[in-house]
Amino acid sequence: MKQTIIVDTNNKKSVISRDIYGHFSEHLGRCIYGGFWVGKDSPIPNINGYNKAVVEAFKDIDIPNLRWPGGCFADEYHWKDGIGPKENRKKMINTHWGGVVEDNSFGTNEFMGLCDELGCKPYICGNVGSGSVQEMDEWVEYMTFSGESPMSRLRAQNGHKDAWKLPYFGVGNENWGCGGNMRPEFYADLYRRYQTYVRQYGNDKIFKIAGGPNVDDYNWTEVLMNNAGRYMDGLSLHYYTYEYRWEDKRSSTGFDTEGWYRIIKNAFRMDELVRRHGEIMDKYDPEKRVALVVDEWGNWFAPEPGTNPGFLYQQNSVCDAVVAGIHLNIFNNHSDRVRIANIAQAVNVLQAPVLTEGDKIVLTPTWHVFHMYKGHQDAQLLGTTFASQSAGLHDKDLVIPGLSVSASEKKDEKSGKMKYLVTIVNPDADQSKDIEVGFANLKGTIDSVKATIINGEKMNTINTFEKGDAVVEKTQDAKTVDRQTVAVTVPAHSVVSVTVYA
Repeated sequence: MKQTIIVDTNNKKSVISRDIYGHFSEHLGRCIYGGFWVGKDSPIPNINGYNKAVVEAFKDIDIPNLRWPGGCFADEYHWKDGIGPKENRKKMINTHWGGVVEDNSFGTNEFMGLCDELGCKPYICGNVGSGSVQEMDEWVEYMTFSGESPMSRLRAQNGHKDAWKLPYFGVGNENWGCGGNMRPEFYADLYRRYQTYVRQYGNDKIFKIAGGPNVDDYNWTEVLMNNAGRYMDGLSLHYYTYEYRWEDKRSSTGFDTEGWYRIIKNAFRMDELVRRHGEIMDKYDPEKRVALVVDEWGNWFAPEPGTNPGFLYQQNSVCDAVVAGIHLNIFNNHSDRVRIANIAQAVNVLQAPVLTEGDKIVLTPTWHVFHMYKGHQDAQLLGTTFASQSAGLHDKDLVIPGLSVSASEKKDEKSGKMKYLVTIVNPDADQSKDIEVGFANLKGTIDSVKATIINGEKMNTINTFEKGDAVVEKTQDAKTVDRQTVAVTVPAHSVVSVTVYA
């Protein structure tokens, strides 16, 4: 059965912020140590201590920003423990993640250097849960003040004379939970106090992000926007996808068809969360000045057997690719409000785009989705409409949309032509779909078309260190039907991109 997607080239919406395609790095498991950071003396090829292959992988997907140092770790992190000579840095137990020793050898200077190497914006999350106002004030001064002061002298003493730019700063993390178990009224007042001391030195604005709700805690959003909305530039939202129950997480690859639809239904829930939190924000901020910052999202499954359960290491399959495609389409389509997002996490943790093992590296199916979608960054969102039969298991109340779609346009710098990118996810476990993509109100004629696909032999196919190409982006057949229409087949459990020049 033929299905149709209409892309209205006259219906130009918000610009899709490149920062929607951000990533998250916490002192958790092997995300930092053994992931991004191997040390300057490591036999693993590195750039000033950063794993060279990992850096190149993230540069290849045009990483726009990187969040650090957490997560729950942020609200027990005291930044002065992670500066100065490595031998003098304090050692601590990482009580949140695995009970291992944190030696603080990767700190502020190393993180800012990593962002410089990646060419991305740093997004730092400050300690509200166990930290003081003075501590946060001095950290911002250490990073961003270019004049004469105790903190700028300390920074120079530690080898970095010039101030850094700090585009994004989160005032606490999950303050409703691991960041302090606070009530929204209490945190709103605390946020107002702490953000006062996240000072802007010079002309470079710091975008201040308040700790937002847990999943569907709409009261938290209401209270924060009412009591502190005028003091924030962004409000965070955290939501993870899982199969059955949060407290009974299952394997990342052991699901059956019913499990597949449970996971995918939970992924589609992100649209409802963004919409409903956005509606509350609209009451207090109709101009949409305050961004919804989805700075933790992705699949959270049971840790792989034989690994430290506190390290949250899980495999990454075709299922993760489909979930990533659905989320990124949702964020694109809500880019008037969602302007920053960070998948959790970048390397070796949860739904990681990159896995490492010594000097080996795997680009996961999720990485390939980010590569496929990177053309949406800073492009103009276009309105789309489509009719598609729902998928799922009706007898088990597991019904999901038949497709997930977003589309954008951007002028191609090389050719000067308009470039249209349409990303399509078919979440159906079994049924392939023949799609016609019509470009309504197109000025001119389709000049050329290219399509690519991310898919695997099975729903749980993974890339391994021995076989890293089981799930990669490949060329997919697509043809021009008429001057404004393209036909493409989107197989079951796949993500497809259609690029048109006109």
